[in-house]
Amino acid sequence: MAMRLRALADALLLPVATLTGLPPEAVQSFVEGTSTGAVAAGKAPKGRKRSAYARKYKAAFKRVAKNYKKKNGEWKKDGFKKAVKAAHKEAKK
Repeated sequence: MAMRLRALADALLLPVATLTGLPPEAVQSFVEGTSTGAVAAGKAPKGRKRSAYARKYKAAFKRVAKNYKKKNGEWKKDGFKKAVKAAHKEAKK
């Protein structure tokens, strides 16, 4: 069974190798590497769930940040610190 699958995979990869002009071994190793990476990515541990406060703070920070920035997008003097404080204050409500 495994030999049949290998033969089928080789049959699929040969046209790709001829079209790209790459050696078949390089195409094979690339495909094996990408499938291995995809499996590893699927098994990656999930991050922590964001708290309700963190979600509220993120939204509040986006809303208030524009008040503490210059027209060119740079932060005003102590603007970031003040924006953080204002966002926390708003998120607590």
